[in-house]
Amino acid sequence: MSTPATPEPATPEPATPEPAPTAPVSPAHPRFAEALAELGLQVEVRRFPDATRTAAEAAAAVGCALSEIVKSLVFTADGVPVLVLMDGSSRVDVELVRRELGAQKVKRADADLVRQTTGYAIGGVPPFGHATRTRVLADRRLLDHAVVWAAAGTPHTVFPLDPKTLIAHAGATVVDVREPAK
Repeated sequence: MSTPATPEPATPEPATPEPAPTAPVSPAHPRFAEALAELGLQVEVRRFPDATRTAAEAAAAVGCALSEIVKSLVFTADGVPVLVLMDGSSRVDVELVRRELGAQKVKRADADLVRQTTGYAIGGVPPFGHATRTRVLADRRLLDHAVVWAAAGTPHTVFPLDPKTLIAHAGATVVDVREPAK
């Protein structure tokens, strides 16, 4: 005579795990978003459907004065990259940069060197959060504004910040390197 088999206990269905909370996705370039987080900066990064590569495009998109845009421009001083932060309505006087740095020759960096130095393409270079540590000069005229707007790592994104904080996080030296008005 056989004994009736004892039924196996049912295996419970695995519980569906709760989704892990995710950080909000920033429209900024990932390297720049990481730099903002490391600095503890909470800024509103705005993304525009049309490019904001030039200062004029950025000012039109934001609705601010051209001089409230920060241009992040890479030059070489005796072959060494240097970043110059300039207001959008002004041009950099390379002779003043040369004198400020005590260099023999200063010239505008090409697109490859800009990307290699900063990690970003021309038209989207932010004032900080770069691939390499670079000397930074900030033209004094940026301090004329309560808020300035700078690229957030892409040609479609910008963010506002007070100029003193921006200059401090960029590790910039405040100088006068603006071309005289004509």
